[in-house]
Amino acid sequence: KNSVFDVLHVVVSGRVQGVGFRYAARVEAVGLGLTGWIRNRADGSVEARFEGARNPLEQILAWCRQGPAWASVTGVAHEWSHAENMHETFEIRR
Repeated sequence: KNSVFDVLHVVVSGRVQGVGFRYAARVEAVGLGLTGWIRNRADGSVEARFEGARNPLEQILAWCRQGPAWASVTGVAHEWSHAENMHETFEIRR
């Protein structure tokens, strides 16, 4: 069994802190079967690492470009990579 999987790292900018972005993203990620983490950054952006299969990762990337209804996303920087040790859950970090 091949244990290498895709990793999507994103930094979402805009009005994305204090609007439930991390919590909504976690619901989306878990629903798509992804693992990883998400956290607020000091500069006001939100950073996340999503791990899993490519198709659901593409879906969460599209979701991040919109965010929840009360957020206002102005940019999403992202990069793809591969990893072997997958997180077991999706957690909100502080």
